Parts: sequence; C-alpha cells; structure tokens
Amino acid sequence: MSFQALGLQSQLIDTVTALGFQTPTPVQQQAIPEVLAGHDIMAGAQTGTGKTAAFALPLLHRLMDTPERTVESPDSPEKAKIQIRALILTPTRELAQQVYDSVASYSEHTSIKSAVAYGGTSMKAQVSAIRAGAEILVATPGRLLDHAHVGTVDLSMVEYLVLDEADRMLDMGFIDDIKRIMRRMKTARQTLFFSATFSKQVKKLAYDILDDPKLIEVTPSNSAAVTVEQMVFPVDKHRKRELLSYLIGSRNWQQVLVFTKTKQGSDELAKELGLDGIKAVSINGDKSQGARQRALNDFKGGKVRVLVATDVAARGLDIEQLEYVINFDMPFKAEDYVHRIGRTGRAGQTGHAISLMSLDEEWALKAIEELLDTRLPQQWLEGYEPDPTIELSENKRRGRTADKRRAKAKQKIHKNRGRHIR
Repeated sequence: MSFQALGLQSQLIDTVTALGFQTPTPVQQQAIPEVLAGHDIMAGAQTGTGKTAAFALPLLHRLMDTPERTVESPDSPEKAKIQIRALILTPTRELAQQVYDSVASYSEHTSIKSAVAYGGTSMKAQVSAIRAGAEILVATPGRLLDHAHVGTVDLSMVEYLVLDEADRMLDMGFIDDIKRIMRRMKTARQTLFFSATFSKQVKKLAYDILDDPKLIEVTPSNSAAVTVEQMVFPVDKHRKRELLSYLIGSRNWQQVLVFTKTKQGSDELAKELGLDGIKAVSINGDKSQGARQRALNDFKGGKVRVLVATDVAARGLDIEQLEYVINFDMPFKAEDYVHRIGRTGRAGQTGHAISLMSLDEEWALKAIEELLDTRLPQQWLEGYEPDPTIELSENKRRGRTADKRRAKAKQKIHKNRGRHIR
C-alpha cells in the first residue's frame, strides 16, 4: 500500500516522499483512514513504528480541508487571532519537542502553523509562537494549564485532541490535569489515543473519554518487538553497579541507555559510572530543560557512553540505532518494561534489553512475564552469581516479619474479643 492509496493531500504525499517515507507502516495503514473518516481511535503499537505520522498526517489533511478560524483580539480588533484547532498532549518535554518537530516537517509545504509548549523554558517565546497563528499546539499538561490560567491559550475551539503515550497520560499522575484541560474544550471533537501499552485501567478510562472508538492493534497488546533480544542477569543488589560497569567495559558497548527507578538513583549511578572510567550523564525530571537537552545531545553525539534515565524522563527519547537498553532497576509497572525496551530494536534494527535483577525484584519479573505471556531467559554471569547466603538470610527476615504480623493480628483479635465480652 502507498501513501497515495490512503487518500492524503498531494502536498503531504510530496512531503513524506521527500522525507524518505516509501510505504506506510502497519499502524499508519490502519489509523490514517480511520482518522480521515472522523472516528475516535485507540491505537496500540510498539515504539518506533511510526505512531506520530499515523495521527499527524491525517490531522493536517483534515485541517487543510477546512478554513482556519479567527477571533477578534479585544485589545486590537484589527488583529485577528487564529484559533488552536488541534491539541496534542504528551507526558514529557522531550516527547513534546519530538512530536512538534515531526509535525513541523510534515506541514512544511502547507499554510498550517504549529507551536510547542512545555515546562523548563520561557513562556514568553511560547506565547509569541502561539499568537503568530498556530492551529496545532503540542504541549505537556502542566505547561498547557499554565497558559490557560493566564489566558494565553483558548481551548474552546479545539476540534482534535491527541493523547500520545496515552497510558502515561491517563495514569494517576496526569488524569486530573487531563480532566481540567478537557473541561475547557467543547465535547464535539475527535479524540485519538496512541500508546505502546494499554493496561485494563487505562482502557476503562479511555472508553469513558472516547466516543465509540475504533481499536487498532498492529501487534499483540503489551508486546515487545521481535528484534529485541532480552536477557535477565540475577545479581545481588549491592553488586549491580559493578556488574553494569563490567558489561559496558568488557564488551565495549558505546551507546547504552540505563533505567533507574528514582531521580536520585539516576544521578548517583551516573557519578559512580564516571568513577569507573565510563562517561555517563543522567536525565530526570529535576533537571532543567537545557541540562536535559545537553545530556541527550552529548549522548547522541558520542561524547558520553551512558545515559541514565528515569521512566518518565525517557518518554519520547528518539535515538537512532540504539543497541543497548539496561534495566538497572526493575520497573514498578510491567507496562513500563515494554516502553523501556522499546527504545532499542527500532525500525527493524537489532537491539538488546538486559535486566539486572536482585532477589527482592523477582515479583517485578513475574509481572513482566505475565504481561508479555512469555518467560524471559536468565543467565548467571560467572563471578557475579547471587550469594545464596544472602537469599537465605532474606528469606529468614521475611519469615520473621510474617511471624510478627501474624502475632499482631492475633493480639488484635483477642483485644476485640475482650471488648465484645465486656
């Protein structure tokens, strides 16, 4: 199938051809016609399969089909202001910038303008871009609400709403902001959800928001790319950093993305790797946008070998031919594992996803295997085998804890019985 067969405007076809797109990916083949037909959709596809073009191209087509809307400026009636008609929400600054760059490149030969708004940068520059006539706005929820509160953004005329990485957008950290944003919008709109994973909870929330959506799943739900080779190395927790340095150094890995659970953990690990002679930088939500961008540029440019990131900060990282992803900490949520390893093995390239698992993280591995419906291979690396005495002492500690809990429960029961008797 060609892009021409999807019915897109000729300007858009010329643009994607110039960008080197030969044929639409599976998610693009299925999503673009549904968006053009005006349906709400919930699309699940692995990272790196062309999801951005799957919603950006048909949105641009629909915006080109209808004239732009303007409103009079109360301060200067002769200066009409173009209304925002399409809103694309992302969970992170990096993803917002990435999506905006794609939208800008796709719309290069059209009259449609776009803008981006996210935290960590000047609101003044963002306001100027929006007021210059942006019909498409790409934004993170928090910064969008900042603009809405001070009146620089009017969402009352939005016709199209896109939630990219919708699973993260709808979890407990973002759902309240999403609801506040939607209350500022009209109900008659087209809403599109795109994500690599959809948990049962997210699906339930999605169906409450979407209007008779079309479900698109080009790969099995919550699955990993077949191009990614996965391996789990059991290791004692206190030796994880040592094993990580050994793997990177002895195997001469040059570009490695490492995931930790916490912001503080990412900073500490980057420093410790530096002490081991491995150049590393960290990226997390506590860092300014400028620092995050410099870290990413240094990593992409080969100035540092390791980028240590947290789950949220890593959403939207687009790194070509990234071969190695390492889970230094197993993720809290199994769905995050799919997003993590989706950073590698993209566009048909081979990738490697390695997890360093300590004894107290076995529950996380079980949850991942249940989600993927497969067993992940494990290997004890010589010299880094888990210490069985640690496992034994850990089991004893858990046993003592369980005994204490049972004793407290019995005491509570006896006390309650005494009250009833009296």
